Amino acid sequence: MTTPEDQTSDQNLNVKRDPYAALRYKDFRLLLVGRLVMALGEQMLSFAIGWELWLRTHDALALGLVGLAQVTPVIVFSLLAGHVADQYDRKRIVVIAQMVQVLSVLGLATLSFTEGPIPLIYLCLFGIGLSRAFSGPATSTLLPQTVPPAIFTSAATWSSSAWQLASIAGPAIAGALVALLHNVTLNYVLNAVAGVTFLVMVLSMKGRPLALSRKAATMESLKEGIHFIRSTKIILSAITLDMFAVLFGGAVALLPIYATDILKVGPEGLGLMRAAPSVGALLMAVALAHLPPFRRAGLTLLIAVCGFGIATIVFGLSTTFWLSLLMLSALGALDNISVVIRSTLMLTWTPDEMRGRTSAVNSIFISASNELGGFESGLTASLFGPIISVVGGGIGTIIVVLAVAKIWPEIRRLRTLDVPERA
Repeated sequence: MTTPEDQTSDQNLNVKRDPYAALRYKDFRLLLVGRLVMALGEQMLSFAIGWELWLRTHDALALGLVGLAQVTPVIVFSLLAGHVADQYDRKRIVVIAQMVQVLSVLGLATLSFTEGPIPLIYLCLFGIGLSRAFSGPATSTLLPQTVPPAIFTSAATWSSSAWQLASIAGPAIAGALVALLHNVTLNYVLNAVAGVTFLVMVLSMKGRPLALSRKAATMESLKEGIHFIRSTKIILSAITLDMFAVLFGGAVALLPIYATDILKVGPEGLGLMRAAPSVGALLMAVALAHLPPFRRAGLTLLIAVCGFGIATIVFGLSTTFWLSLLMLSALGALDNISVVIRSTLMLTWTPDEMRGRTSAVNSIFISASNELGGFESGLTASLFGPIISVVGGGIGTIIVVLAVAKIWPEIRRLRTLDVPERA
């Protein structure tokens, strides 16, 4: 005899098997297009910053400071930003933060055109980091407003796909523009245009209302996101894996050095190298959208991050362009598995009224891994050389996987993503 619960479970399973479920919602399509365009601009910005600073300074540490300038405001202000996102209109926060980012990018365009002082470049990067500190928690609450909880995995997969598609096209376009114009100013301008486009898409969304927290801004309320993640071992172990994998495996920050000094492929080759991880990630995202839901998600996550470390080591030792591209593609594919699992866990295990604060804590983890990872890679490369920096990072990633599997056995036992096993 079939119970109502069984019927509901079957209906949910049918929704999950539809790889295009999230795309059937207009608000999600608007958000997806906005994120695609914004990510495209951000990839062009990242290319431009790395290329310009390397040519002007030929200093690996200068590349590392790019990450430090952007991550500092994220670490300092994210907890406050998460509380603000749980208290006030999230669209308005996104709009204000995005306007700050557009102004900062236009400042970079001006400094690039006039060959302005390099310290002012880092000041503009600090402004971009400040914008992301407040826009990150608020933007993360938009996706749950566009689709029902039953298809969060589909939404997370397509969101990752959009970002990866932009990561393929962005560096390729940026590299072509640099080769054609011999400067990066237009890349900054196009990033500002992308930011305005994202604002238009967000303002066009209606979205379902989510619960807001009504607590006053006390230290205790600011810390609630930390307490929630610390007590939810599955989420804590997943984001710890992601953070340290990218922190130690920050090979992307050193790609300008590999393009000019090791592989000798110029700006066009750098564009291909920056796009390669996203090619692998996009192929993986399409595969995940069509494959059945994860049955042993925790073990899959551990294997993927370990593979990320191995691919990083091979890339660091490679002196052949095609092998380097292959390893970068593998890095992207394996990292995308981690992104989808972690993003889905954050969506399914977090109460609506805490999304801003938990997202703020997650932003600190992610920003620390991306930006501080770039700083760590630049610093170690300046001291020991780029090859030792990359290979050592890959070894560190594998050690982290073993440590996480030992410290949090819950992650090894995690099976489904769609239903919180804490229930």
